[in-house]
Amino acid sequence: MAQQTTRKGKTIDEVWSGTWVADRLGVGLHDSEGGPRPGPRLSPRLTELLGLALRRNPKRAHLLVSQVLGKHVPQSPHTVYAAGHGLGTRVRALLGDEAAATAVVLGYAETATGLGHCVADGLGSAPYLHSTRRPVPGVATAGGFEEAHSHATSHLLLPEDPSLLAGDGPLVLVDDEFSTGNTVLNTIRDLHARHPRPRYVVVALVDMRSPADRARLTAFAAELGARVDLIALASGTVSLPDGVLAKGQALVEEYERTTAAPAAETPAAETPAAETPPAETPAAETPAAETPPAETPAAETSATATAGAPTAPATPAPGPAGPPQPVLRVDLQWPHGLPDGGRHGFTPAHRQRLEAALPDLAALLTAALGTEPGRVLVLGNEELMYAPLRLAKALEETGTATEVRFSTTTRSPVLAVDDPGYAIRTRLVFPAHDTPADGPGDRYAYNVARPSDGAGFDTVVAVVDSAGDTPELHTGLLAALAPHTGRLVLAVVPSYVPPKASIPSGTRAGTPDHRQEPIMTEPLRGPAFSSYAPEDVGWLLQDLSGVRLEAPTEEREEAIQAGGAHYAESLPVEYQPSPQYQELYRSALTASAARVARAVGTVTETVLAERSPSPVLVSLARAGTPVGVLMRRWARARHGLDLPHYAVSIVRGRGIDANALRWLAAHHDPADVVFVDGWTGKGAITRELKEALAEFPGFDPEIVVLADPGSCVPTYGTREDFLIPSACLNSTVSGLISRTVLRSDLVGPADFHGAKFYRELAGADVSVAFVDAVAAHFDAVADAVDEEVKELLAADRTPTWEGWAAVERISEEYGIHDVNLVKPGVGETTRVLLRRVPWKILAQRGAGADLDHVRLLAEQRGVPVEEVDGLPYTCVGLIHPRFTRGATGADGKAVASK
Repeated sequence: MAQQTTRKGKTIDEVWSGTWVADRLGVGLHDSEGGPRPGPRLSPRLTELLGLALRRNPKRAHLLVSQVLGKHVPQSPHTVYAAGHGLGTRVRALLGDEAAATAVVLGYAETATGLGHCVADGLGSAPYLHSTRRPVPGVATAGGFEEAHSHATSHLLLPEDPSLLAGDGPLVLVDDEFSTGNTVLNTIRDLHARHPRPRYVVVALVDMRSPADRARLTAFAAELGARVDLIALASGTVSLPDGVLAKGQALVEEYERTTAAPAAETPAAETPAAETPPAETPAAETPAAETPPAETPAAETSATATAGAPTAPATPAPGPAGPPQPVLRVDLQWPHGLPDGGRHGFTPAHRQRLEAALPDLAALLTAALGTEPGRVLVLGNEELMYAPLRLAKALEETGTATEVRFSTTTRSPVLAVDDPGYAIRTRLVFPAHDTPADGPGDRYAYNVARPSDGAGFDTVVAVVDSAGDTPELHTGLLAALAPHTGRLVLAVVPSYVPPKASIPSGTRAGTPDHRQEPIMTEPLRGPAFSSYAPEDVGWLLQDLSGVRLEAPTEEREEAIQAGGAHYAESLPVEYQPSPQYQELYRSALTASAARVARAVGTVTETVLAERSPSPVLVSLARAGTPVGVLMRRWARARHGLDLPHYAVSIVRGRGIDANALRWLAAHHDPADVVFVDGWTGKGAITRELKEALAEFPGFDPEIVVLADPGSCVPTYGTREDFLIPSACLNSTVSGLISRTVLRSDLVGPADFHGAKFYRELAGADVSVAFVDAVAAHFDAVADAVDEEVKELLAADRTPTWEGWAAVERISEEYGIHDVNLVKPGVGETTRVLLRRVPWKILAQRGAGADLDHVRLLAEQRGVPVEEVDGLPYTCVGLIHPRFTRGATGADGKAVASK
């Protein structure tokens, strides 16, 4: 590529992409061979491999940006592949042919999934597996671990063949950089406890550990009784002056304010890219326009922002050609049954099939690009790195394009600055489109939009797997890309799901089969199942009362956070309230029964006015069930209606019970079904329901709730975050029914999800008494309800999702980096204290009696309660991050935050 505009007497290609950060923060890279040297331009070896950028992170403001990984910086696919393949050949030389023949390679999601696969190719005959953040029901978890600095959820290991990690040959662990070694140590510790082996090899592009970290790995290997080798392309250290974190954060805030000023005239979301047949997509003939260089904050284009998580609008970077072209979808004819990557394992036989298929795949892609594709970017998608990389490399080898580059999208937020001495020149922002298990959020494509002084891409080939081929893909990523290229091509690789996996309908992990006939099992009813009257609710569940499902809270928490279990696969031991706590519950009920009655009346009347004059109430078990019972009683008391009411199971990350939906559709008009829950926290279940019901047309996905403090739904009884007494207790206020259970060995393809009936707790049951106490106030609040409903029907009730935004902020401010561990609102905080391992409670300063029971539970469990200002909720519960049983005292109490 020709040299470009000069900067301070040097061509852009000669300017190190870490200069901008080094000049402003004094960050230095030091090659381990030459030692530290003064000045921003340091080791040539490291600066060839790494640039620097800034990010908003409470632990580390700077980011090492690899030039050869193919993640943030578009690079020649040959260069990306050669870096990983070369490391693999070095591992083979280290191990010797005999040991290499028994080795297994493990890569890390999301950044090193492709790198690890390339290392496995270089090693030769080694099978490959990468960790994943996409749970797949029915595939047993072979391990899991946390990545402490990550913005994302836990790593899961989901091999199709459970024996893949059970051998005693060398295990080769591959990550993009080795900074502290924590992630690798966590992995080895977890896997060695399951399947000990004598040798591990750690592979990274760069080894940037401090001397203390190096010593820690040596001591760890000695303690383990195993040999741990390390191979990297380059090694060195990062020097950070005092105060660099605060200075870096201030710099990020300054530049984010600058980029948030002017809004794009035509947001990407308003011009969704459409698909057309190949013949109808003209080739881009207009060359890229040139603009003068500028050292200004980078342009950012924001596609449709996820509700509750808006991105700062900004002027979009100029595209290389004229108006956006329609999307051309290419049928790659991907070989049937060939995995798209190493999520469930990639064997030498798979490698042979891919190598044989690549020429034909490249030919199909080349034909779709036309005779003059120009400068081409092949853009992978988060964990999907290897398949797009191999496609890009094969395309590069055909020589039909002027230039081919490869990179992938990412979930990591990084500041963009349009300066040749900064690694992230431009960024595109768009919402996630693959239904991530940790909830929706922004995703990013870096250095794809043209910088002010460089070339853009004439053609962009977006490669996604079928799990991400959703409507959100077109209104999000593709719409964000369209203004920045003359030709936009979409290639979809089938998401590989092991044949033995049992995928519940309504999930997006694979291609669920919805042709199954509806099951006709009748709902369970009291008194045989639950303490509610039979007409109050029918439970579309199976009775698992005879199955031992309970586990100690600390044991469940450790398994959930380590990725070894899903929260719906076991049950917490039911909390038995002390006399003091029971008295608090009774006082809370006396104080708030009228308030609850008013909210019940308001939400019921709104449903009758707007949704259906004869709705079928379907509560989400179990927090929604007392509300469903109360709504049914209000409709009967005020209007003489006898509304059907059922309870169904919904599980975060796995969707709603599809068989229950089939039963409802066979017995009622889906248009009359109204889904009911107790309250919204951050809105995760609200989103889960909408996503699951996309597979079941006819059902209205808008949930209704008694309380909506997170502003997540348009139909609610109140948006105040107050104490709903039913949140204080577990099964004893919910008909003696447990939380719902979804486990593949208990719930088959034709079964309802399961739950237990705790008959033995009948002496402590207050379920019916709670409903009666609230219903006793119906007449007294009727007039107030009528007035409130009139106001609501005329009001703008559009959800703002302010709760989700608050949760994301709290997650980052407190260094948790996992929204699933932040539980906002009185109800969710109570659940944390009753069922999980709490870390601390954030309470709105001056919150009164609504938090008496929270304070008591926190005192009993040794959990600090921290009063804060500016909280949109009355309180927020924080689950202990990175929990192991060693993180609590011998009495099971949470450690105090430091």
